Amino acid sequence: MPLHVRSIAVTIAVICFFMLSFICWMSGLSTFVCCKRAFIGAAIAYAAGAFAVKAINAILMNAIITNQVNQQKETGDAGND
Repeated sequence: MPLHVRSIAVTIAVICFFMLSFICWMSGLSTFVCCKRAFIGAAIAYAAGAFAVKAINAILMNAIITNQVNQQKETGDAGND
């Protein structure tokens, strides 16, 4: 079963947004600068998270398909005896 790309990427982006905004706030920057940097960081984290989840889905689907093909070959070979 493939992972849900959008929900995982949004979760990563939200966590990144709040972490970056907190770090900027602790650094003493203005709120506009904190918000802008956190938004840009969250957008990058969303893109990276979506790419990573899509890659994981592709790897998992390839493994599942390979497993199914191997099982069908084994059952097909056993029936020929």
